[in-house]
Amino acid sequence: MVKAANGSGTDRRIHYLISKGGSEALLQALATAARAQPPEEDTLRALLCLLARVGRRDRKFGLKVQRLEATDLILSLARKNLGHHLNLTHCLWVLRVCASSVTAGTTLGINGAMELLFKVITPYSKRHVRTVRAAIEALAALLKSKSNSRRAVNRGYLCGLLKLYQDWHDNDVSNNYIHIRRGLLICLKHITNIQLGRETFLDARGMEILFTSVQDCLSFKNLDPIVTTATQILRKCYPKEPLPVPTVGSFYSFSLPGKGSTERPCMVPEDDYESDGEEEVEKDLDDDDDDDATKEEDYDLETDVNKLMSRPLLDRPEMELKQYEAMCPELSHNFQELESESEEEKSLEDNTENLPSTPSYFIPSTTSMKLQNTQRTQSVTVTGPDPGEDFNVPMQSWTKKEKCRWAQVAEKRDRAEALQDVDSCEGEDMARTHGLALRSLPKEAAWYKQIFNTECETSINPSPEGRLKSSDIMRSLLKKHQGTIPFHNPCFYVSRAECVKSIPDYKFLAFPDFWGHQPPPYGKPMLERKCGVQRDRVLDDVRRFVQPSDVIGRTVFDLDEPSHSSPGAPDCLMFFSTFESGNLRKAIQVREFEYDLIMNADVNSDQHHQWFYFEVRDMKLAVSYRFNIINCEKLNSQFNYGMQLVMYSVKEALQGRPCWLRVGYDISYYKNHYRSCAAAAGGTRRRSYYTLAFSITFPHNDDVCYLAYHYPYTYSTMMSHLDILEQNRNPKKVYWRQQTLCQTLGGNPCPLLTITAMPESKKRDDLEEFYSRPYVFLMARVHPGESNASWVMKGTLEFLVSSDPIADLLRKCFIFKIIPMLNPDGVINGNHRCSLSGDDLNRQWLTPSSELHPTIYHSKGLLYYLRSVGRAPLVFCDYHGHSQKKNVFLYGCSIKETLWQAGCVVDTSVITEDVGYRTLPKILDKVAPAFVMNSCSFLVEKSRESTARVVAWQEMGVLRSYTMESTYCGCSHGLYKGLQLGTQELEEMGNKFCLGLLILHLKSLPCSKQVMAQAALLLDLEEEITDLRTHRSSSNSSLETDDEPPCAEEIDYNTDSCSDGEGDLSELDKEIQECLSQLEGETEGEGVTTGRTCSSKVLRGLCPSTQPSDSNPALPLRSVPLGMYSGFESSPA
Repeated sequence: MVKAANGSGTDRRIHYLISKGGSEALLQALATAARAQPPEEDTLRALLCLLARVGRRDRKFGLKVQRLEATDLILSLARKNLGHHLNLTHCLWVLRVCASSVTAGTTLGINGAMELLFKVITPYSKRHVRTVRAAIEALAALLKSKSNSRRAVNRGYLCGLLKLYQDWHDNDVSNNYIHIRRGLLICLKHITNIQLGRETFLDARGMEILFTSVQDCLSFKNLDPIVTTATQILRKCYPKEPLPVPTVGSFYSFSLPGKGSTERPCMVPEDDYESDGEEEVEKDLDDDDDDDATKEEDYDLETDVNKLMSRPLLDRPEMELKQYEAMCPELSHNFQELESESEEEKSLEDNTENLPSTPSYFIPSTTSMKLQNTQRTQSVTVTGPDPGEDFNVPMQSWTKKEKCRWAQVAEKRDRAEALQDVDSCEGEDMARTHGLALRSLPKEAAWYKQIFNTECETSINPSPEGRLKSSDIMRSLLKKHQGTIPFHNPCFYVSRAECVKSIPDYKFLAFPDFWGHQPPPYGKPMLERKCGVQRDRVLDDVRRFVQPSDVIGRTVFDLDEPSHSSPGAPDCLMFFSTFESGNLRKAIQVREFEYDLIMNADVNSDQHHQWFYFEVRDMKLAVSYRFNIINCEKLNSQFNYGMQLVMYSVKEALQGRPCWLRVGYDISYYKNHYRSCAAAAGGTRRRSYYTLAFSITFPHNDDVCYLAYHYPYTYSTMMSHLDILEQNRNPKKVYWRQQTLCQTLGGNPCPLLTITAMPESKKRDDLEEFYSRPYVFLMARVHPGESNASWVMKGTLEFLVSSDPIADLLRKCFIFKIIPMLNPDGVINGNHRCSLSGDDLNRQWLTPSSELHPTIYHSKGLLYYLRSVGRAPLVFCDYHGHSQKKNVFLYGCSIKETLWQAGCVVDTSVITEDVGYRTLPKILDKVAPAFVMNSCSFLVEKSRESTARVVAWQEMGVLRSYTMESTYCGCSHGLYKGLQLGTQELEEMGNKFCLGLLILHLKSLPCSKQVMAQAALLLDLEEEITDLRTHRSSSNSSLETDDEPPCAEEIDYNTDSCSDGEGDLSELDKEIQECLSQLEGETEGEGVTTGRTCSSKVLRGLCPSTQPSDSNPALPLRSVPLGMYSGFESSPA
């Protein structure tokens, strides 16, 4: 039977044996064989071998051993065979399987199992290696019990294990005994899971011993298991420290209405960071747009049918809704201007239609889109179907005469509303609009002369405060900026930026935001992760502890203590972040070309560290700089799966390549040794921090570069973009209203846009058609760090006001209410998730405060008003960014899908639901290359009940209520598979979303003959749209998981981890098989077959028959305490 167990179908046969009581039968057979006088050694070995193989597959084997009191039996057999290594090895195999159960392992430890094993484990020797290995693996299994680990530390076994490991490491020069060396490390790993073990390990100089041994192993690929396990121990035992900042909270604070001054969190005591026993259990709090790192748990699903189907009451008096009537002027506009147009204005408008324009919007085929992606020209000018080409002419290329023409036909009301905020800003506080300065440009005079063809020393050299001495450089830059970037104007940007109100009262402009961004002419593949990157990063961190003399430790940038920083030191980079959307709190030079960076928390918060955006200068050419952002919070990141950060070079921009580029190599994201205090974590367990490590080789010497988490999109950029769009639209065709939804806490206006098509005339039928158009409500940027949402919104806005015929048709189908930036204060002040109140605004939709959450309060009020007048939106969509998944996808709401997922019985006669919520995602899956239907989810979770998506669905009755998630990284499916998404692809997604809305309207709503005829000329809904994505691979049909697959190199630093492989006992099968093969070879050589005969004799009748007989009632067996059999001595307690 032992030999049969090695054949095919082993697992199936053994599981069948277990189900019929085979484990108990083997244990009792073992007791019977051991009781025999004299004991039959071959029989015992065969039984022990079977128990080891069966026990590792029996999940309840440890409990069965305890119930039958077999622990003493196994220990007794091991003690009796200390001099017989072959029998002892078989006993140790069973001991290891028993110890895999923590309760059984604890019992074995109490009964002296560890003392027994330390008698077997010897220093380096080539004798009885298999027995030593079996003893080490059994000890590792025992040490999973924390009580056994404490007992081992108290009896000095940890120091003994270190000496044993060092001895085997020093003497195993041929690397023949890797399993033994790694087994000793696994023992150390389990002991250091407890605080006492880590402290003893540090006192015994374990860090130095393991670090030195790892350095010896790095050059041998076959020693990777040893290096990985040792690295885990080093990382775990690295003493925990607080972040090197005076407070855990944000450097900035803001006084909230009714709460007085907000104090920054107090200083953190050093002793609060000492290890407090076991590692904390971590939970990554995320929201509707950013799933937890682990799969969504079914218990979070809302299963209360009454709650799912109910519609809550108004959260405010109904009379308050009257104020939102002013935000819907399109419902009462009489369009008198349609009759008052002069002949001159009409002729001017007719002339503008004859201006040169680019080809109309088209639905890309597989071939055309591949060419667009792979054959982009290297020129700086816009090429391919860029969103900006939908307009007749870019804003920057207008002549003075053309501007006058448009000004004459522009509606005065529109202009007054659009410029109201700028005028009020200038009137309110003239002292603040003193003029923003650009940061100084690269200092190299020869380069400056080459770029500007002038010698302007006053422009090159900054003043002591860092401000420019004259405006010559600004004028030079504006002359050089020739308007090659669509929909961007530096003058517009500066005028808007001067009106921005920020907590730091910014004095400087970031050059990329002033100059603009042009999408690069090529797509960037996702970064291929090299094996060993994470391990090398961790070992470099450990080197700081082991070899502290190598660490410089010089602060070069510090918001908290500017006087303590050393900017401008020789061989040192300079950092800066006090500009709009900037985020960098502190920079420390660790080594000559290595820097630790610390992000600032969200205002009035002590968490949400993810967004960064800062300037760096004075770099050297062809030098690899390493940056470590050491206070990240998420459990995992797309940086581990091919994502890169973005960089903007000033020298590159002024040489005609103004673009944010994906950069960085040797990127790794891992848990570090920094911890927050318990008070900062709300009195709960301390929060762990993670390191984002990356290396960059800068393209120029002494350049000025900007690094960011993702493509920045500031509030001033958005406001200046709206100004350009308003002036660039055709007022005869595009109805545009820009109003202020409300003022934010920080005093910045939150714009509200209304976009639709102008009525054909003032005739009654045309006006009724205009008033009756369904609404689409779009929002973006509720989370400041999700700048990708703004780029998607940018694409949506540019398409909606373009002269494209499909856009014109879409405007005739819908009235768009758009809030392009729902959290301006957070964006301005460099937050990642919260507003100035310190709250996640996408968690406030149930009961928003008019004082603390004004943008949410009034957005919800506007939705209430639309519902009250019978105009609830047909589609509601909140644009977001997702940091842990690839592709673009939607979250929606469905009662039935939620209940089905939760395993509830759904009575379809009672619960009816329109499945129209799936139509738009299916359309987008066909028309948008970056969109993946299989990533979408329509579940309603309890933890998401206060998000915009769920509230709009439940309270406003919007069937098609969505959150649109855009990845920070790239795509795993479709045309862009393997590529990181850039701004061009994100803007394209905004375009395609509009196209999807049009198709939704044509397929789901009644349309006039005129609209259908126009659509028939532009779209072939039955063929062209259906076949748009035939290029997609068949893998699209498979469901995607919420989480990424494991990294190519996954290092888990949790103390309770079993990821090192010792939990997988498949190696035990191989070891047993090797031993059996060796024994068979020996016995066959001697012409002896006793082993095989004994196996058959002892096990005869133990295998259950499919036809049991009364004469052989082998199963089930009585639970007889095996330690009570005669002839067995009980192990001492």
